[in-house]
Parts: sequence; structure tokens; C-alpha cells
Amino acid sequence: MENDGHIVLIVDDEPGMCWALQNLLAAEGFDSRSVQTGEAALQLIETMEFTIALLDVMLPDMSGFELARRVKTVGPSIRIFMISGYYYKDDIDIKMVEEAGLVQGFIAKPFLHEEVIALIKG
Repeated sequence: MENDGHIVLIVDDEPGMCWALQNLLAAEGFDSRSVQTGEAALQLIETMEFTIALLDVMLPDMSGFELARRVKTVGPSIRIFMISGYYYKDDIDIKMVEEAGLVQGFIAKPFLHEEVIALIKG
């Protein structure tokens, strides 16, 4: 996957995590925007065309699962990856959203930079 033209939406309630992901993606040539709530993400999706979304599962105003469902209704072609420090790859909730095709992958916090890049480039 080429990085050109891909804009990544980062949604995490931790400003430091948003900063880290934005810098990691910028080093790989990705353009990104970050917000800290689901509602802010939905508003941003109305104004920009994202191709990839990195969503934290635990957000202050809605779950990342709910946000993923709402993102897919607005932008069905957006590739969504969940990030969480509370869930793990083998949790039933994660498996369910992956099997349903709602999300294309999952990253557990803490993660290695290479994990994030490999997942979104995959």
C-alpha cells in the first residue's frame, strides 16, 4: 500500500498517544489527524476523506466499537483498526468485530511501532 493520498484518523482520549501515533505515522509518510472523542471524530469525517482509522476502544463519550459502526455508515471503505490497553487480540468482543468485517485489525497497548506500521500497510 502506498502512503500517498492516505489520511489516517486517530481517535484516542490520551493526548500523548495521539501525539505518538501522529509522529510515528508522519515518519512513514502518512498524513494524519487526531481527536480525543467519538463525536469529534464523526464531525471530522464529515469534512475530510480518511482511508484509515485508528480507534481506541475506551473513549469518554462512546465505545470504540460504537464509533467503528458509525464510521462505517459514513465511510464504508475506511479501514478501521482498534487500539486498546484493556482488550487483547483474543477477547471475544475483538474477535466479533473482526469477524463481522467492522474492523480490519487490532493492536494492544503497549505496542511496538513496527506493529502499527505493518498493520496499516498490510
